[in-house]
Amino acid sequence: MKRTLAKLTRARLPLALFGLVGAAVGLGPAANAAEESAASRSAATTPELVPLPARVQPGEGAFALDATTTIYANNAEARAVAQLLRDELAAQQGLTLALRSGAPKHGKGEDEPSRYVQFVAEPAVTKADAGANERYRLEVTARGIRLAGPPAGLFYGYQTLRQLLPAARTAPPLRVGATTIDDAPRFAYRGMHLDVGRHLFPLDFIKRYLDQMARYKLNTFHWHLTDDQGWRLEIKRYPKLTGVGAQRKETVVGRNIDPYVGDGKPYGGFYTQEQAREIVAYARARHITVIPEIEMPGHALAALAAYPELACTPGPFEVGTNWGVYDDIFCPKEATFEFLQNVLDEVVAIFPAPYVHIGGDEAPKTRWKASAEAQAVMRREGLKDEHELQSYFIRRMEKFLHTRGKRIIGWDEILEGGLAPDATVMSWRGEAGGIAAAQQGHDVIMTPTQCCYFDYGQGPAAQEQWNLGGELSLDKVYAYDPVPAALSAAQARHVLGVQGNVWTEHLKTAAMVEYMAFPRLLALAEVAWTPQAQRAWPDFQRRLGGQFARLDRDAVGYRIPAPRGLDDALIVQQGQAHQHRQTVTLSPAVPGATIRYTLDGSDPGEGAQVYAAPIEVVLELDKPVQLRTVTVLADGRRSGVQSATLRYRSYLPASDAPQPTSAGWEYRVYEGLFANLDQFAGAQTPAAQGVADSLDLARFGRRSRFGVRFDGYVRAPADGAYRFALQGDDRSALYIDGALAIGNDTYDRTIEAVVPLRAGWHRLRLDWYQREGGMSLSLRMAAPNQDWKALDAAEVKH
Repeated sequence: MKRTLAKLTRARLPLALFGLVGAAVGLGPAANAAEESAASRSAATTPELVPLPARVQPGEGAFALDATTTIYANNAEARAVAQLLRDELAAQQGLTLALRSGAPKHGKGEDEPSRYVQFVAEPAVTKADAGANERYRLEVTARGIRLAGPPAGLFYGYQTLRQLLPAARTAPPLRVGATTIDDAPRFAYRGMHLDVGRHLFPLDFIKRYLDQMARYKLNTFHWHLTDDQGWRLEIKRYPKLTGVGAQRKETVVGRNIDPYVGDGKPYGGFYTQEQAREIVAYARARHITVIPEIEMPGHALAALAAYPELACTPGPFEVGTNWGVYDDIFCPKEATFEFLQNVLDEVVAIFPAPYVHIGGDEAPKTRWKASAEAQAVMRREGLKDEHELQSYFIRRMEKFLHTRGKRIIGWDEILEGGLAPDATVMSWRGEAGGIAAAQQGHDVIMTPTQCCYFDYGQGPAAQEQWNLGGELSLDKVYAYDPVPAALSAAQARHVLGVQGNVWTEHLKTAAMVEYMAFPRLLALAEVAWTPQAQRAWPDFQRRLGGQFARLDRDAVGYRIPAPRGLDDALIVQQGQAHQHRQTVTLSPAVPGATIRYTLDGSDPGEGAQVYAAPIEVVLELDKPVQLRTVTVLADGRRSGVQSATLRYRSYLPASDAPQPTSAGWEYRVYEGLFANLDQFAGAQTPAAQGVADSLDLARFGRRSRFGVRFDGYVRAPADGAYRFALQGDDRSALYIDGALAIGNDTYDRTIEAVVPLRAGWHRLRLDWYQREGGMSLSLRMAAPNQDWKALDAAEVKH
């Protein structure tokens, strides 16, 4: 579910393999070598810039900026950006520089400046190349700095120049290394989202959010303004939208969704139209477009509480206090369309963006199926089902918005029943919706849960400050390529870009939002801006280190990343040795920080060992050691506990049971609402059983609150360390020869494990259960140095 029971795919960091395996899991040796080579080349030549520019050419020497430096601007647009630099130098460095019109003189004479920073605004162009107006060229020589580009590009070049200047106050001159940067974005759409329907945030925080987006060259702010739990934008024609719809009587406590527990505290608030215009103007000055989202036909309970006549049932309704998806949605009758058109007339008058986001997601058809009015619309329009009725709803709103000069964006559910002709799809349920839309010739914005949902935790739930039901690490964000391999070159041009989403059911304060957004926002910024071939995770980690001082200066809260080198490791037993000595080398992700660690499973406190040199760990056979760390910044801020598991493992012996002969999995279906994997493991009486040729769950129907256990055998052709990858929505676990290999207890992520197996047959048990929402399950296996194989009837026997 998009916002309530959030789901994602996330692979753990590759396990480092030693001994008999000797190569990293995930990327093959050649890929790792290529990445490290690219990273080392980049590290030798590239300043600590994020996002990495398209082309950086180092020069000789440096420019010394001091009070004698003069700033030049060739026109009003250049002067506006030049003034930003002048103001920043005065505030951050105590330098007040002269700002003049024109250009520095390069001849001889008293008027020739000894040092200069020159801003040259070039004319904007109208062409299909979306990056043409965001390109810039920055040249730094010992003589001066010249920055040129169209107005937007000039602004982004200024953001790069800011990163070349010292983050801390420094005695002049400020030295900027000689370099030439030619830069333009990979994608035209580079977005961040903020949900204010669940929790409201003050204007000052939203402006800070926009400031950081601009610093890292993100250009679209998706403002989620309405939902079941609150309507947050003043609509003058319908005052009850904010008088009633912006207030809820209480809020669910934590995750007490079912059974429900409320906090008994009224909650509410909204933005006036003047405040919304203020945000739009603030964003525009930073070359950020604000796209409003007005949800329809689902997530409408706050609106229905204010105007119950827009529902398919009489009501009354109250603003949602619980997280989840509600059955009561807008009814597709003429009064509803008139209402929404009137609302959107006021919305488009506030937001000049070319798009309006109309939601379109998570709209149950329960009320429509039982509604005489909805069914009459279906008969009148010749619609075969309620999915086509939703498509009719969306198409009507699209046609209306076209009359106002706008296009629509919708979540990928708008594909169901037929896509509106000019709609742009925001693909969140994985990439499938985006792929389908692009193949149909529609524009796409990629924002899949597995890579772009920043309300998900940033590490294992037990180690996170807020356990939000999902896991999305910084490296996983960085690894994302928004252009799926399934698309042709022509289809790929429909991928406009990428967006990070921050849903706020469990994020009550601005500080919580910042902690979840940073530093993942910086990784996303590089995904959106930098050419794919030039990105390398090790080099990004190096350059990211230079950004923390800037975030600190701007008082931006962020999650302190794990130390570099804190990776799970698996060493396969060699010979008969029962011990292995493993060396672990760590370095803090934030420069100047201190690492404290333990090896006994306890959390590192004040008395824990301070990391000062590589750690020698003695590993006993089949006795894993957990290396736990806490990073402490110079100002005393501490990270959460972060850990890696080090294993020296023996081979699992092959099964001595009779050799299996029949293809496929045996399965047993168990009915019930299971709280966790342990509870499911204790299920006793199956409701159904049989044999399956694959793990396709469609055979069990679209019901909820049930689980399936699959049993089978797989053959290891030779001794070796075998990789397994398990994906499950909602919960899944893999047992190999009776031992737990993977416990996947968060939504829809992929987890890999490496298990040393002796040649022969090995028993697999796969547990999976469903609660609600989407359902999927896959299991793959890879022999050493081999490609992945799906474990279906061709590989599994019973």
